[in-house]
Amino acid sequence: MAAGWAEGTSAGRLSAVVYALLTLLCVALYAPGFTSVPPFDRDESRFAQASFQMLESGDLVDIRFQDEARHKKPVGIYWLQAASTALLGTAGEKAIWTYRVPSLLGAVAAVLATAWLGARQFGPAVGTMAAVMLAGCVVLGVEARMAKTDAVMLATITVAQAALAAVYLGRHGERPGWGLPLLFWIAVGLSVLVKGPIVALVSGGTVAMLALWDRRAGWLARLRPLAGLGIVLLIAAPWLIAITLKTQGAFFTESVGHDMMGKVAGGQEGKGLPPGYYLGTFFITFAPWSFLTLLALPWIWRNRRDDAVRFCIAWILPTWIVFEVVPTKLLHYTLPVFPAVALLTAGAALDAAAPTAGRVLRWASAALGVGAMAALALAVALVPWLVDGDVAWAAWIILPAVVALAVLAVRQRFAGKPRGAVAVALAGAVLLYAVAYAIVLPGVPGLWVGREAGVLVAANRPCASTRVASAGYSEPSLVFAVGTDTLLTRGDGAARHLLGDPSCALALVDGREEAAFRTALAGAGATALGTVRGFNYNNGRRIALTLYRLAPAPAVAAPTG
Repeated sequence: MAAGWAEGTSAGRLSAVVYALLTLLCVALYAPGFTSVPPFDRDESRFAQASFQMLESGDLVDIRFQDEARHKKPVGIYWLQAASTALLGTAGEKAIWTYRVPSLLGAVAAVLATAWLGARQFGPAVGTMAAVMLAGCVVLGVEARMAKTDAVMLATITVAQAALAAVYLGRHGERPGWGLPLLFWIAVGLSVLVKGPIVALVSGGTVAMLALWDRRAGWLARLRPLAGLGIVLLIAAPWLIAITLKTQGAFFTESVGHDMMGKVAGGQEGKGLPPGYYLGTFFITFAPWSFLTLLALPWIWRNRRDDAVRFCIAWILPTWIVFEVVPTKLLHYTLPVFPAVALLTAGAALDAAAPTAGRVLRWASAALGVGAMAALALAVALVPWLVDGDVAWAAWIILPAVVALAVLAVRQRFAGKPRGAVAVALAGAVLLYAVAYAIVLPGVPGLWVGREAGVLVAANRPCASTRVASAGYSEPSLVFAVGTDTLLTRGDGAARHLLGDPSCALALVDGREEAAFRTALAGAGATALGTVRGFNYNNGRRIALTLYRLAPAPAVAAPTG
């Protein structure tokens, strides 16, 4: 399967038309909701607000959310978000979609890199199908729409892995020139600037497993490691030195000592979960293709000695095991191995000599395929009712259609028509994503407390210099919507804020802080301007935020003569 690539023939190349069609597919998948879904809490809003402040302050070295230093991730994503916003943003208007553009481009780049890698590793048909699978899976669809690091990180890691695979599969031929090593090390350097050491885990884990499996690693010399490490330093070191000097070493203390080690030692922010979590949630994160991956397992085992299959296994297992062992778990953490999962899944689906799955495996895969899509469609339909008590008719209407398409996809696969199965499953995914992102999510006000509070504040802002205090609600989306100078406080602090600037100040007060707010006002009258009700999905609490300003003093009649 890897012979064409190793020999440098053109048999494994895709045409520009295929890459263009894959790009259009990505746009069709990711465009719904891209501009209309409000900022998510907490990570997306934190990243976007910090990038906004980078533009606002002109400081391209230090990263801040309000006055708090953001020393958890390197600067790469902030530079990209600031650049895209500077190029695409409208003066005076703060739009979340401008901060999402790097994630969209990163997702597209990862899909195209998967096609490029797969075409040379397994053949053009497998490369194309694997790219379609990666593009349409649930977790990348989410990350492509969020102003975070993960889609861009995936692009850099996929490019690095593609170059690494080319060197590994061609290890018995002539020593390659500088092209592949340069591609690998540049991708590694950029990945370090975006998300630190994750690329070392993925590529390093791949190399380590291959070395143990093959009992030799001489081919690594073809990567020119000494020169390569110099390239990585040239890319990453200037900012690392600048931030070290500016923060007197606090960046590394926070990012390595607190953020990274905190995730390794225990479940950060209540995200501690046992091993097996990613295996158990794979049926959702890789939907609608997870049932095909289950069917691929016998083929993967049978072909494990093939160079291309072995490389993908080495790409997946070490990283997956590490993430399963680390207590802190989030659904998207295993995304860096999904290109390899897609390649193996597509390779098995398109291999006419693949072993037939047993009855138990077939029934399990059928339940997985239909169950995953039904669960996703049902979740989309239920979210509005659970949050606002409303019925999302569009979601309920498409529910039977999505389930029917999932059933048809399973039938197509069992009938020996893998391309038909992928096409039908993709149709179901497109339908579900379009309704979920373009119609349902933007239309659930209770999910977007920050957005609704920002609208309420904008309609009642008494002065251009008005500063808003928020008591009992401190999610980053509120800061993004209301302003960098938003005061996050408690009820008594909100009262003092109003008393300190009676003409212009506003305060948002959650119901839980009302008593303290009223007590601290000490009899001063406060006028309620409106209330935002919703659901904080980060802590599971209902929110009722009321906007207040001090009641204007009564007019005093002029004395008559």
